[in-house]
Amino acid sequence: MIARRHIALLFTTLCSITTARAQIIFDPATWNFGSIAEANGAVSHVFTGVNKGSVPVVILDVVASCGCTRPEFSRRPVMPGDTTRIKVTYDPANRPGSFDKELGIYSSERRKIATLSIRGSVTPREKSIEELYPVEAGGGLRLNETLCAFTYIYPGQRVQAAIGYANTSTHTVHLELRATHASGLADIDYPREIGPGERGEINVSYLIPTDKPRYGTLRDALDVIVDDHPGNATIVAHAIGVDAPAKGPAGQAPQAQTSTRIVKFGSVKRSAPLQRLSFVLSNTGGRDLIIRAVENGGHVAVTLAPGRKIAPGANCRVELLLDPSAQEYGPLTDHLLLVTNDPARPMQRIRVTAIIED
Repeated sequence: MIARRHIALLFTTLCSITTARAQIIFDPATWNFGSIAEANGAVSHVFTGVNKGSVPVVILDVVASCGCTRPEFSRRPVMPGDTTRIKVTYDPANRPGSFDKELGIYSSERRKIATLSIRGSVTPREKSIEELYPVEAGGGLRLNETLCAFTYIYPGQRVQAAIGYANTSTHTVHLELRATHASGLADIDYPREIGPGERGEINVSYLIPTDKPRYGTLRDALDVIVDDHPGNATIVAHAIGVDAPAKGPAGQAPQAQTSTRIVKFGSVKRSAPLQRLSFVLSNTGGRDLIIRAVENGGHVAVTLAPGRKIAPGANCRVELLLDPSAQEYGPLTDHLLLVTNDPARPMQRIRVTAIIED
């Protein structure tokens, strides 16, 4: 009987503690700003909460879901029955479209006691020419970007991207794109003359011939020449040539797997002899794995060559050679890029590091 009384007393005490926990009720806890204009700047709303509990509450923190939402609140104790206010400000700068943000309210017990939310829709402001075309190419010609990154491209499939331009000058400019690095597979279409105030696009496309496939890195760099003067911009196009995804059951495809993602030569004296390290390349798929391309940054040599085949379930050891005498002193970072006919992961990158010492 005594044990039952103790259990009942403990249960009553726990219930009292739970009931005495901090609780602030916000009504409403959600505010819809409706449609707001980005050009008009930040908007604010004040939420009012009431302490419905029996103990004082201290708001320790109000955590917003992103930096665009800023809360302002007091850490003074809120007595039972009293109210507290939390001002929430939303900054719509560079955030066009709808938004829905949450704020978690935490008490001094480090417990979440309430959630506030704001929502609405931002009408974008009209952007300046400098914002739309941030790259100053020279002579009043501006570009919206200078990089065309295509990732994987397949033989027989043309890919295309566009770089926007605007002539902000009061005269016609003459444009030339002078190649400093050419893959031989890029097609660049652009106007030779651009009138004052004119806007348009420079089109960059790649097409790998099906009868002469190219594998590995394709890179083209073009200096922007305005009115026969070298500009301040270089357009770079980048892609990786790989096999088109093969059709058929996934289990029958080749699958490349490396024993490591990084090869570390460690500290090596510049006077040391040729250094050798290796990793294992395995084919865990159901068909022959074919090496399509092998590339590196020029600091190391590799024994693996394009055309090598690895049978299903087999592997090969790939050796990396580092000549310390040909390197500069200090940290060295290189990479090994492997392109195979693995349809799921045609490119694999191995990082190579060393420290060349005196």
